[in-house]
Amino acid sequence: MQFVKVFYKLHKIVGAYNDVPGYPLSTLAAEQVLRTNLLHYFQSGKNMLPIEPGKIIPDNFTDKDFNSMDFAAIGLNVPSILLPKLGTDMSKWAVIACDQYTSEPEYWEKVSATVGANPSTLNLIFPEVYLEEAEADAERRIAGINATMQHYLDAGILQEEAQPGFILVDRQTCAVPSRKGLVVALDLEAYDYRAGSTTLIRATEGTILDRLPPRIKVRQGASIELPHIMVLIDDPERTVIEPLFDRNLELAYDFALMEGGGHIKGWRVNDAASLAQVGAALAQLADPAHFAAKYQVAGQAPVLYAMGDGNHSFATAKAIWEKLKAEATDKAAIMDHPARYALVELVNVHDPGLEFEAIHRVIFNADLATMTAQAAAFYAAQGASFCCERCKNLAASVEKAQALKQAGRHLIPFVAGSECGLFVIDQPPLHLEVATLQTFLDHFLSENRAARIDYIHGEAPVSALGNKAGNIGFYLPAISKYDFFKTIILDGALPRKTFSMGDADEKRFYLECRRIVR
Repeated sequence: MQFVKVFYKLHKIVGAYNDVPGYPLSTLAAEQVLRTNLLHYFQSGKNMLPIEPGKIIPDNFTDKDFNSMDFAAIGLNVPSILLPKLGTDMSKWAVIACDQYTSEPEYWEKVSATVGANPSTLNLIFPEVYLEEAEADAERRIAGINATMQHYLDAGILQEEAQPGFILVDRQTCAVPSRKGLVVALDLEAYDYRAGSTTLIRATEGTILDRLPPRIKVRQGASIELPHIMVLIDDPERTVIEPLFDRNLELAYDFALMEGGGHIKGWRVNDAASLAQVGAALAQLADPAHFAAKYQVAGQAPVLYAMGDGNHSFATAKAIWEKLKAEATDKAAIMDHPARYALVELVNVHDPGLEFEAIHRVIFNADLATMTAQAAAFYAAQGASFCCERCKNLAASVEKAQALKQAGRHLIPFVAGSECGLFVIDQPPLHLEVATLQTFLDHFLSENRAARIDYIHGEAPVSALGNKAGNIGFYLPAISKYDFFKTIILDGALPRKTFSMGDADEKRFYLECRRIVR
């Protein structure tokens, strides 16, 4: 990536100056050199400024000018973020992602009681627990959301930050003392959720188009966006987010989250050196040669960002953007529209505070003999072989799985009423056990209309449900977060409900906002 070449070339220039007798550059001066030349480079696209001792920064240079530099090559945008005005009760402002507690209306009723009449993101979202309400009620709810957004803007409850920038986040949850992130805007032009996509931003689960319309209804009339989207980067050397914690950044917020959500701190990232560091480090991750060597793939388009949480919300933003482009009369002017970008939190997949948890499956109204016969036929058609090993209980199934474990084999324990055992698939067509199983289950459900599926957190509920007659429960391993990106590269988008980034209370809380209308 050209950005990286320029950045490292500038570092060499700075180093050379430090080696010249009589012309040492301080750390501050070195940063000024980088700022000046990066600004010039991205404004002109031509040569770098000559560096003269004592004349490092032009008089009219400002951080605001630098913040407008173009990160389009890496799908990144420096957003103008909106935060609640000083004095807002932040513990009532921030609420958890709308797609949590979807079967527990009592949770959302408690949140509503806690918020009361205070400004809150609760008034700016559509909790999915209410998606099944009557259409007229849903329309009223959406109209209320849109009106409240505008009111928060007009009344100054939401205020734009003094200058564009990112927000550095440190989140404590009930499970981990720290999970680090960076709130940025990503370019929807660099994203395509369709199968076979080769864009810089990739979907990680199959996008279910039927799930988009209700989300589109909420966003299409909105004046602002507020994300629960978490996007993963694969940065084992910790070059993008983690170095920012060594900088002296201005605190933006620091408060306890409601309902067991833990604690969150945020810092403003709007100085030139920090923005340059983020851009350069991301560009290095996306460099084709670096990408090919890292994943041992040749000739494949790099993946820089992989969706973690909020896949369908990001797809909704993409759908709205494509509609705006299609309807625009001025095709050039529309490319500067704020809806071209979506606010997200970047998280390094190597962050110690990020854990992937398994999501198990239970099939209801199913017969084990019928299922195993159909599985054998299905996997044979995929070029794999299948057998069902019976065991006396779950512990015996796990023990046998250890004994049978070998390369090129997937072993999936199950419970079906009074029976236990293993599905054994040799030479599976896909990289992950969950993908190998889910492709078959999708086929099985299409062939057996009375059967239905549920996705379960925790082994105990799987056992309780699977022990009932007519049910079959499958126990799946948590996928390794360290293999996550390579799996996306090799297999493409994973089946839905492949993994969970923590439990419900660990999901992202709505906090930062951004305008998406002109």
